[in-house]
Amino acid sequence: MVHRIAILTSGGDAPGMNSAIRACVRAACANGISCLGVRRGYNGLINGDMIELDARSVDGLNTRGGTMLYTARCEEFKTAEGVAKAAAVCKYRDIDGIIAIGGDGTFRGIGELAKAGINVIGIPATIDNDIACTNYTIGFDTACNTAIESIDRLRDTMQSHERCSVVEVMGNNSGNLAVFVGIACGATATVIPEKKIDMEKEVFSVMRQSRLRGRNHHIIIVAEGTANAADVAKQIEKATGVDTRVTVLGHVQRGGTPSARDRVMASMMGVHAVNLLCDGKTKRVVCERDGDITDLGIDEALSMKYELNEKMYDVEKSLLV
Repeated sequence: MVHRIAILTSGGDAPGMNSAIRACVRAACANGISCLGVRRGYNGLINGDMIELDARSVDGLNTRGGTMLYTARCEEFKTAEGVAKAAAVCKYRDIDGIIAIGGDGTFRGIGELAKAGINVIGIPATIDNDIACTNYTIGFDTACNTAIESIDRLRDTMQSHERCSVVEVMGNNSGNLAVFVGIACGATATVIPEKKIDMEKEVFSVMRQSRLRGRNHHIIIVAEGTANAADVAKQIEKATGVDTRVTVLGHVQRGGTPSARDRVMASMMGVHAVNLLCDGKTKRVVCERDGDITDLGIDEALSMKYELNEKMYDVEKSLLV
């Protein structure tokens, strides 16, 4: 029997985390399970920084970005001693299971807790959409919409001045966000970490040809960690003579009201996570695969290698004319 669970968020925040927290709490309360919210991720777990959560305390969370439980990095938890402290706190507080919302680093953390005898479930939440075991991660849709809205506004002024805009989007070592945004915005080119780009052939030449066809402005999307956006802008201006400006969207992509898709996906994943614990299952990661909400073992999930969505990348390439 599961009597009490704890919920934490870890790693980078993502729109929809609050929706997942709300779903976990509501589903738990419906099953007669009490909930604790762990504040500041694994750091809060080690130090016992927790608050009681009930159905009323999570009212309205669906509309709020970020995470009400806060998130933080924790170097101590990377040590055996830190994991032992966290496990001891779980046992002291009579916690029957932990639901952790975050990315690969978060899942590695609960994997260590599982070795210490703690029941754990992971929910994928990162705007990068780069967790191999799931086709979708909470926060991706909202981050894309935020970037698209910003770039649409940039396009107006770039067109007015006949300029090129180099826009850096987030994504760490993943190009999924950049490719998705590039297609939606009709970018001239997209620079991502998974694919080596020939600047002359795939950027400069495309810009020259499109100008001959009457296009007077250009949007170049650069995924962070791939190249320095300012350096890319200098190369473009030198090679084409087009006045080029740089915009780094940065952490604005993490914030804002979650989209309908993120709210619904987070809710479905949260309920599934609680149901897994009620069914006596542990060491599982909730996933979206082929349109269904399912789950995989943590070890299997972490062993899977992330890959770029090649179909989407091919679609983008076919549109760059």
